[in-house]
Amino acid sequence: MSRRWSLRSIPVFKHCMANPGRGESFSVRTLAEASGVKPGVIEKLLTGRQRTADVLDATALAETLGVAILILFAPAPSPKPNRTSRTSTPTSEE
Repeated sequence: MSRRWSLRSIPVFKHCMANPGRGESFSVRTLAEASGVKPGVIEKLLTGRQRTADVLDATALAETLGVAILILFAPAPSPKPNRTSRTSTPTSEE
């Protein structure tokens, strides 16, 4: 299972930085300081050079901005089971 979550929308991320759930707006530097996420990660997310973040970084950003994580990020899709990974159901012989 991937620990990388996809940023849903750069404009929404920017809006949340400008209008956080609590306090004053954030710059890249102040958001990095408050969340513990490296400024380079935040900058790359804002410019689209990076589309995903580790779940811990995604959680820290959402919590610092005062929004639910699912507002900003989407989890990786669940892997599709392949046919060989399913256990077979025994059949009765009558």
